[in-house]
Amino acid sequence: MERVLVIGSPGAGKSSFARGVREKSGLPLYYLDMIWHLPDRTTVTREEFDRRLEEILREDRWIIDGNYGRTLERRLMRCDTVFLLDLPVEVCLEGAKERVGKQREDLPWKEEELDPEFRRWIIDFPKEQLPRIYELLEQYKEGRQIVVFRSREEEDEWLGRG
Repeated sequence: MERVLVIGSPGAGKSSFARGVREKSGLPLYYLDMIWHLPDRTTVTREEFDRRLEEILREDRWIIDGNYGRTLERRLMRCDTVFLLDLPVEVCLEGAKERVGKQREDLPWKEEELDPEFRRWIIDFPKEQLPRIYELLEQYKEGRQIVVFRSREEEDEWLGRG
């Protein structure tokens, strides 16, 4: 396990799980949200995002936290391990609510509310994003360890916290 992806719905606990993998493995951790978003809530250009992602992908060891479907296939081609957090929508909504008002290392600002558009993204994730994710995981399963968690308890157990 040298090049790890942590993917799944917003609110599923990707960043917390990725930090646990970092603690367990010593691998450097990169948050795609920190690459894409600027502190003033604007974003970098696609070209800048892609350039920074390519720099990370060229490294020998890493954990990359985040979905960003446009670049998922490129990351899958380079990784050796994938953790998909496929948790129920209700759990993800609760996870997103719990982080409101908290400073986090994986986002360059503090969320003040669970905004309606973000809430809708979480609700729609299983039908709009997961099918493509599973399709890509099937396509790139050869030579990769793919672990799917369906509960926080499964995540904690893997990390040795359970």
